[in-house]
Amino acid sequence: MERYLTLIQLTLAGVIAWLSNRLGILFPLLALLCGFMAVDYITGMLASKAEAIDHPDNPAYGWCSRKGAKGILKKVGYIAVIAVAIALDYLIVVLAGHLGIDTGSNVFFGLLATSWYILNELLSIIENAGRMGANVPDWLAKYIAVLKDKIDHEGNGGE
Repeated sequence: MERYLTLIQLTLAGVIAWLSNRLGILFPLLALLCGFMAVDYITGMLASKAEAIDHPDNPAYGWCSRKGAKGILKKVGYIAVIAVAIALDYLIVVLAGHLGIDTGSNVFFGLLATSWYILNELLSIIENAGRMGANVPDWLAKYIAVLKDKIDHEGNGGE
């Protein structure tokens, strides 16, 4: 049993090392995004439960498998969009290389998309905390929204 556990650990470490090597700066950001997605999903379920407690006679509040499934599908969509952005980065780097152009970086769109979704998840976690009754500082949500807008602005070509 211990040999199998060691084999699983070695395989997992190898896959993580390979992904880290291939994705570079995107790997820790994607890991953060996955963690924030999990936290957002859990806080969303807890917020729904808190709302159900506050509104016991209203069936519009509370856990709903349909809402949960929709949330999971939305997060799968995030990953699909990021994969497209990474593919676009790869395409640009390969084409630029064939044309003899040095791009200076191999990530841009993937980095922007991943950062944008991280900020989106953070805003959602703050919103869920507010739905659970936590006092959320207004400045925190505003600051994250400003960062998200800044990425939108830079992604659109700046000024």
